[in-house]
Formats: sequence, structure tokens, C-alpha cells
Amino acid sequence: MIRVRDAEVQYGDVRVFRGTSFDLERGQTGVILGPNGRGKTTLLKAIVGLLTLTAGVATTEGRIGYVAQRNDMAFSYRVLDIVVMGRASHVGLFRTPGAEDYRIARHSLDRLGIGGFADRPYTHLSGGERQLVMIARALASDCDILILDEPTSALDFSNQALILEMLERIAAENGLTVLMTSHVPQHAQLLADKVLLMHGPDRQEWGAAVDMLTEDRLEALYGVPIKALELQHRGRTANALVPLFL
Repeated sequence: MIRVRDAEVQYGDVRVFRGTSFDLERGQTGVILGPNGRGKTTLLKAIVGLLTLTAGVATTEGRIGYVAQRNDMAFSYRVLDIVVMGRASHVGLFRTPGAEDYRIARHSLDRLGIGGFADRPYTHLSGGERQLVMIARALASDCDILILDEPTSALDFSNQALILEMLERIAAENGLTVLMTSHVPQHAQLLADKVLLMHGPDRQEWGAAVDMLTEDRLEALYGVPIKALELQHRGRTANALVPLFL
């Protein structure tokens, strides 16, 4: 569960956002949308505890797994060892991971279809592959809340579909609370129970996805026309939100 009340972040004279409030319940998925520079990443870091709010509060109940946009490492660790690092809170101080920790780490890699990466050096992976590894590490932590900053930004269409399907599945099966940022409204359309639209420092909208993901609201958010379409493909109906670059 995540609770945010009147949250504000300001750097000197620059206000990133203020008055931000929302609740995300256990088992719900929330997606934060907005143009660059509106404070999406800053808000996630405040919820995780990586930075301090200027005003307001952000509280969570349960263990958090966090996946940042960039995950560079100076040393060429083996992928399996990086995923095992997600078990740190279970292993305890001055102890080393055991067989069960490595089993859980391998299972997390397998869930994402990257079990074959286990013995590869992390620095030899592409940006998208590294993102998959970091999501596996978060899952290995046995978290209650999964927070992801643009988890599909470096992935091709196939791996985007993999991540989105995985997030949808684990939220449903494990009662996991998921909060993520995205630049793709259609990802929110697929996954989200709730959506936060970050228009500017003093304007945010939070509500049910069906109410937030409208043509008018998204056009106001991004400054380009958005068209909601219903598509038929192989006997199935899919909804799409398409920007019109006129």
C-alpha cells in the first residue's frame, strides 16, 4: 500500500511539484504519466526514500522492490550474483546467500525468460537486457510493492510485451502493488487501475484509469492530439491511444 499526502519537492527556487496526493491499495497497479521534467522520477525516489520531500508525506506498507531507469555498474558481476543481491534483506548482516537464495534468484530470471543470462557478465548485456535483470532482482527480494521507473524504455516491442504481461500477471497472482512511470499511455491503458497525470508543478490529476485516459485529458497533458481507437485483430478487440502528429 502507498499513501502520498500533499507531497512537494523544491530545489532552490525551482518547484518540481506540490500538493500531490494519492492512495494505491494492495494489489493495485498505478501508472504515472507526463512529459519530461514534470517530476515523475523525483516522485518515485521520494516514495522509495532516496530523497526527502520538501513538504508532505509519502508512506508505504511492505517491502519495496525498486527498478531505476539506469542501472550501470562499475564491476562486471555475473548476472546471477546481481539478482541474488535482491535477497540481501533476507540473508542478514555478515552472512552469505545460501542455496535457497540462489534458487529464488534463478526462478526470478526464469520468470522473465532470461534464465540463460545467469552466468553472463552484466556489463556484456544490452541496456534492455540489463533492465530485465534488474526487474528480476527486485522480484527476488520477495517485495510487496514493486516500483519501476520507465521499465520498458530501453526494450524492443517483444520485451516490452514480456514485461507488461509479467507485471499484469504478478500483480494479479501475488497481490503485488505496482507503481510505475511511463511515456506510453497505452501501457497505462493495459495495466493501470489508477493513473496520475503530472501536468505541471501545481497541477496533477489522479483517478481511475478509465477516467484519466481520455482523449481530452491526454491532449492537455502532452500538447498533441490523441485518438482513442478500437482495433480488431485475429478475432480479438484491442484498445489503442494514438498520438496524431499533424
